[in-house]
Amino acid sequence: MSTDVLSDVLRAVRLTGATYFSVKAADPWAAEAFPAAEVASRVMPGVEHLFEYHVMTQGSCWVGIVGEKPIRLETGDVVVFPQGDPHVLSSTPGMRGEPAISEYDPPVGKQLPFVLRQGGGGEHTIHVVCGFLGCDARPFNPLLATLPRILKVSTRGGSGWLEALIQLAVAESTQGRTGGEIVLARASELMFVEVVRRYVASLPEGHSGWLGGLRDPYVGKALTLLHDRPAKAWTVESLAKEAALSRSALAERFNQLVGDTPMQYLTRWRMQLAATLLRARGASVYEAASEVGYASEAAFSRAFKKVVGISPAAWRERQSDDGGSVGPAGR
Repeated sequence: MSTDVLSDVLRAVRLTGATYFSVKAADPWAAEAFPAAEVASRVMPGVEHLFEYHVMTQGSCWVGIVGEKPIRLETGDVVVFPQGDPHVLSSTPGMRGEPAISEYDPPVGKQLPFVLRQGGGGEHTIHVVCGFLGCDARPFNPLLATLPRILKVSTRGGSGWLEALIQLAVAESTQGRTGGEIVLARASELMFVEVVRRYVASLPEGHSGWLGGLRDPYVGKALTLLHDRPAKAWTVESLAKEAALSRSALAERFNQLVGDTPMQYLTRWRMQLAATLLRARGASVYEAASEVGYASEAAFSRAFKKVVGISPAAWRERQSDDGGSVGPAGR
């Protein structure tokens, strides 16, 4: 069975969701978000990379990165800020909010999402469900670098499962049912996956970046092979043969789209897998080395330190000291 490369990466980097705010507002109003890195320790302690998403469940508003031109959000739209940029949602373009860092501290005994009420007594009212997604950035997360700073998907008129997830988000964010917090967290992860899938489907042919590589018939095949058999003693020649392309053509095409040579990519991906083994399964350095294709523990340790910056043993010790877990259960 061929590996689903996107799913493989999302599993390895521990994508974790949390639906945090249910915003209800009437004109005029503005809600401004801090850079995600500034609130990460409050929202998901221990997470390496945090980004925010918003689901417009009723009404319309404007949203944009601070200092940049905003875009319009309508009912059924989903917007994600994968790079964690500070941003503003508002009833009118150009408005700024007054964010309070204390809003990100979960009050004891209250279920997520927190209800925030904004604005005045205008007739135009909105409802937005807002949350966060956390993931590992190191040793290697090829998805992060390839996503734009703002990612918007519209579900208006659609009938797929993203639309169904939005309806679920509406119900769970307003009813406060038992178990609703974990349902919303998992729904946010699924929403993000579908948003990325729709973004990939919209990319033009030849689009550079890791996601563009997934769409390319030859590079996508090579990536699938590397993820399917990461411990295999691959060479560019053997990879090109299975991808049905010449060695030089595959090397050039892979580097142009992904930004790495095939062997550089394989090494970085092996280190991500090894890091997961060391952290989550408590594997020894020798066991991790063997599972990702290294016959020599010393060779593996050198490669790991080159990619990660510290030895495998030091990595495992650091992860153990940090608790090794993120997400709603770790708050």
